[in-house]
Amino acid sequence: MSRQLVVIFSPLLAIGMALIYFVLSAEQAEAVKDAPWDYMPAQRAHVPHASFLTGPFERPQDVTKRCLDCHPEASREVMKTSHWTWIAEEVEGLDGKPLGIGKRNLINNFCLGAQPNLEMCTSCHAGYGYDSNDFDFSDELAVDCLVCHDSTETYRKKGGGWPKDDVDLVAVAKSVAAPGRNNCGACHFEGGGGNAVKHGDMDGTLHHPMPRNDIHMGRHDFRCQDCHRTERHEVAGVLTTTSESADAHVRCTDCHAMDPHHNDRLNTHASAVACQSCHIPKVALDYPTKMAWDWSTAGQDLPEDAHHYLKAKGSFEYIQELIPEYTWHNGRVDRLLPGEPIDPEAVTVINRLEGSIADATARIVPVKVHRGKQPYDKTFKYLIVPKTVGEGGYWTEFDWNQAFELGADATGQPFSGEYGFAETLMYWPLHHMVAPKEHALQCTDCHADRGRLNWKELGYPGDPALYGGRKRADLLADDIEAKP
Repeated sequence: MSRQLVVIFSPLLAIGMALIYFVLSAEQAEAVKDAPWDYMPAQRAHVPHASFLTGPFERPQDVTKRCLDCHPEASREVMKTSHWTWIAEEVEGLDGKPLGIGKRNLINNFCLGAQPNLEMCTSCHAGYGYDSNDFDFSDELAVDCLVCHDSTETYRKKGGGWPKDDVDLVAVAKSVAAPGRNNCGACHFEGGGGNAVKHGDMDGTLHHPMPRNDIHMGRHDFRCQDCHRTERHEVAGVLTTTSESADAHVRCTDCHAMDPHHNDRLNTHASAVACQSCHIPKVALDYPTKMAWDWSTAGQDLPEDAHHYLKAKGSFEYIQELIPEYTWHNGRVDRLLPGEPIDPEAVTVINRLEGSIADATARIVPVKVHRGKQPYDKTFKYLIVPKTVGEGGYWTEFDWNQAFELGADATGQPFSGEYGFAETLMYWPLHHMVAPKEHALQCTDCHADRGRLNWKELGYPGDPALYGGRKRADLLADDIEAKP
């Protein structure tokens, strides 16, 4: 998707931009309609737990057992959430039957899939012992309370979700408190195998950010749950890589007004442009984020560098200070299902964001687009997930056939013995690293020669500033010829 646009930046448009700035200045004295602090959730007073959790604790499950003495409902609440089940929602499967989809069984174009590689992937599971498909999801003592409630910042997990060997369970248990950014960030800031790798708008700078890294967390010291509001351990928010839902999104309008600006001209943008498009001008500000991953080059004895090539994983591309790409999104996602056929000669979109210029519920949103080249079965024409970790895995044996056979055993998707590599694409909508308002995009960032938005790809006949502020429903590219 190109971010470049070639239009004629006419004198008339320049005069129009000047008038916009004049109008903005003239209306600064108007009352602001926005009152976000009125909608902020109240923070509960914390009760120190050190006197309740004295230990000794031989196993982490012993900590959970002690927690349940006072919070008997806690494990059952956690067990209803996708943090526990790794199933985000139920959809219609390829066979017409209900299919639960989520991190547990969906394919991505980073580490490809969790099912054959649980012993490593589940280091970010909210439980203990999830290292095989035989894990007992009904075991209340397997719920990990500490991963979300530790305040020592020393709690770390390893394969299967177990605490690392050097964790002091008593010290961590005594410290438990309401979750902070460090608890969420331990998994979410390092998704994809390292700091900043996967999301682009989340990384280690958000543990203790400056305002430039994120205005909400940096200047106003927001906790994650101030936006991702949590009831009975159910955390609000949807990850478009694991879900199709539009119902549980966290939205700016949970606190901000639909028309928050001093100026009506800016407020009219809200019917077509998401807040994030102007207020997140760049991401990966201090650390580069992965933009491409080519698995087809793995296995070669080439010079290694974590940002360019690793024998076990293949070739990479990283970018720092990433300017987003932009697309329409109405909140829903068309997810590629396990076993769904692909065209290996085309680029397979793994999580297509739904919405268009003709969809009144859609907005133009900023996205990181991650491009991959990953294995597929040449006979069955679907993407396949190898076993990479542990005994027999590709990272140990460098044998693709063996890795795919072991992967097939775990996923239940047969491997024909013939494989190739196909190009794929994933969208990662950007919501964090909101800039201070003085750093938000200005009119000419989009409405100018070589601006950020490709109007034709978005369905417009050209820059809508050339059409006198007409609504997008009246500006479908098929209906209007672009003005000279």
